[in-house]
Amino acid sequence: MKDNSSTNFKKVSRRRGTLVVIDDIWDAKLWTVINYAFSKGNNAGSRLITTTRIVDVSKLCCSSTNDSVYQMEPLSDDDSKRLFHKRIFSQENGCPRDFEEVSRDILKKCGGVPLAIITIASVLASDQKVNSHDEWHILLESIGRGLTEHPSIEEMLRILSFSYYDLPSHLKTCLLYLCMFPEDTRIEKDQLIWMWIAERFIQCETTTSSMFQIGETYFNELVNRSLLQPVYDGHGIVHACRVHDSVLDLICLLSREENFVSVLNGSISSQGNVRRLSLQKITEEEHETTPLESVNMLQLRSIATFEPAISLMSRLSSFAVLRVLNLSTCALGDHNLQGLWSLVHLRYLGLSNTGLCELPEEVGKLQFLQVLDVSRNRGIERLPSSVTKLRRLMCLLYEERCNQLPDGIGNLTAMEELSCIHADSLSIVKEIGNMKRLRKFEILFEQMSLELEEAFAKSLEEMSNVQSVTIRIKNGGSKMMDLLGGKWVPPQGLRELISHGKKGFKFSMLPAWIRENPSHLSHLSNLQICVKEVQQVDVGLLGRLPALHTLALQSLRQGLLLVNADGFRCVTIFCLWSNSPGQVIFQPGALPKAVMVLLHVGLQVSKQEAAGDDGDLFDMGIGNLPSLRSVNVKFKFCPSLPRRDVKKANSALGTALRAHPNSCHCLLETCAVRLESG
Repeated sequence: MKDNSSTNFKKVSRRRGTLVVIDDIWDAKLWTVINYAFSKGNNAGSRLITTTRIVDVSKLCCSSTNDSVYQMEPLSDDDSKRLFHKRIFSQENGCPRDFEEVSRDILKKCGGVPLAIITIASVLASDQKVNSHDEWHILLESIGRGLTEHPSIEEMLRILSFSYYDLPSHLKTCLLYLCMFPEDTRIEKDQLIWMWIAERFIQCETTTSSMFQIGETYFNELVNRSLLQPVYDGHGIVHACRVHDSVLDLICLLSREENFVSVLNGSISSQGNVRRLSLQKITEEEHETTPLESVNMLQLRSIATFEPAISLMSRLSSFAVLRVLNLSTCALGDHNLQGLWSLVHLRYLGLSNTGLCELPEEVGKLQFLQVLDVSRNRGIERLPSSVTKLRRLMCLLYEERCNQLPDGIGNLTAMEELSCIHADSLSIVKEIGNMKRLRKFEILFEQMSLELEEAFAKSLEEMSNVQSVTIRIKNGGSKMMDLLGGKWVPPQGLRELISHGKKGFKFSMLPAWIRENPSHLSHLSNLQICVKEVQQVDVGLLGRLPALHTLALQSLRQGLLLVNADGFRCVTIFCLWSNSPGQVIFQPGALPKAVMVLLHVGLQVSKQEAAGDDGDLFDMGIGNLPSLRSVNVKFKFCPSLPRRDVKKANSALGTALRAHPNSCHCLLETCAVRLESG
């Protein structure tokens, strides 16, 4: 902030009852200056409103507990339509019928962003007249490809470019790479980061973080700067992203200027050597020709192909320096992959959901390969033994039915992410202990024994970077795995531990690493386990897990459990299954962020235990959950329980749900079962 601006701001802030609005703050240093100037003024009764494109800056602006961040939401479909039509037509609802469909398609690409809506409307109503129907369709096809030329579009891109030019150089490169994906594509976070790694966009300068973890910080920063739109999974975790068409317009334009990515989308634009190629769409004429024959691809480093453009793929052996090949979701059919195994520089090979039935032994020739993805190919039932030669492999993805891992899989010591491990022998369980860098894996035991449990616990102890573990037992989980709960101390970075349901294992009690120090697991966001008996003290301990978003707790026995306001501050999904008589009561202030609650509980509980009367005995305090959107409750009861009590329970809970201000989606069930005694 310039000195004279700071002085003027101080003068304004001294006035009482002043509303000050500062638009588009870009960095923390500027906010520090503003906050200092405002705090020095006599600002009783005054208010300061700031706007920013950067999430972290918005949080920094909340200097007191009374401050809040308002996250701008896109305009609704109706408001978008109203704004769009008002800027183009003489009357607000004056859109001619033959323009309605193309109007809807254009608004979909604008994504509810007012700047995009107003800009596109200005293009379509230039010179005080509405453009023709054909011109609307031409504009529709050009949005998201950086091909639209108009002063209004140029001004919008200029505004958006501020966000791009404010990025450090490594994030600019990562953002431009998103041109490889067609518009409206949901881009998986992990896939994108692995492709960045294969392209060497990510440099690991420390030994404490892996390249993938650094890539996650890159991804999160682009989300933080509102350049990527996050896509959340059912547990509230970002697992994918989308690129708004206006941002895609910008990066496609910049990419062409730098010859960064060449896109075949009905035509191909390239300048000199093509370094990265994205085959997205083809015209009818291109079905009869081969438009890539005239393109110089001697320096081609990366190819991403999407249906139906796979038909244009040249012979793979001609791409001598290729590092990234992504054919995922393309129906390969009879397409010749023979030259694939000669691509000795290949680092990323994406063959997911391609109809592949067998992975040949020749894959072992790809000695620099870091990522091999053959998931969603149900025809692949075994991995070739040559996979164990890929010593640089960091990510190996395949289907669960691929149940034969080759001997020597433990040789892959660079491995960080691995699909389902079929632990059908003690040697396999011991071998995975050699993969000390493993961050994410799933393991399926054919059956459990003390010897296997000891070996598995020892292997886990070697994995200091593990973040996500899913454990299942094929023939049921009657075995108590207390050795794992007592001896294994998870690393602080653990994010997910999943093992419950019919194929999960069980703990006799809550694991020691939760009981003794819950705050140690500061990143644990998804916990799904089965405990023989859940007690009230366990609820308090679980509530102290600071990052927990999803809790799925299965028990054989439980009594009355009270969930109060002291914990579970971040939990959005709360699930509890019990096979014994018991009750759950949510007290005022409990689960402030929970949007989904799933309860399967026994109904045989006394009025005295529930501390209620006939009217509210079984409403469980559902009305105390302010963010609730979805409820699924199954009451299990003994056949001997009077039916009037079952009806009373349903009635009480139904009344509470109907009274909830959020109009929750609810499913109530009752079933007669043999309940375990408490």
